[in-house]
Amino acid sequence: MTELTSKELELISDCLTAEALVCKKARAYSKTLTDVELSAAVERIADEHEQRYNVLLGLIGG
Repeated sequence: MTELTSKELELISDCLTAEALVCKKARAYSKTLTDVELSAAVERIADEHEQRYNVLLGLIGG
């Protein structure tokens, strides 16, 4: 794999921060919902963001 530039690393870092925040918030919100289907949907959204986080982390060798 080719080396990432400092700008690319900075952008990936920003994306990691955003994905982690959205994942954390979605998990927290899913626990506060009383509608089971809605809670499950928000939990799936959190899972998708966690997957994106892991892909981005893989890009930088984490």
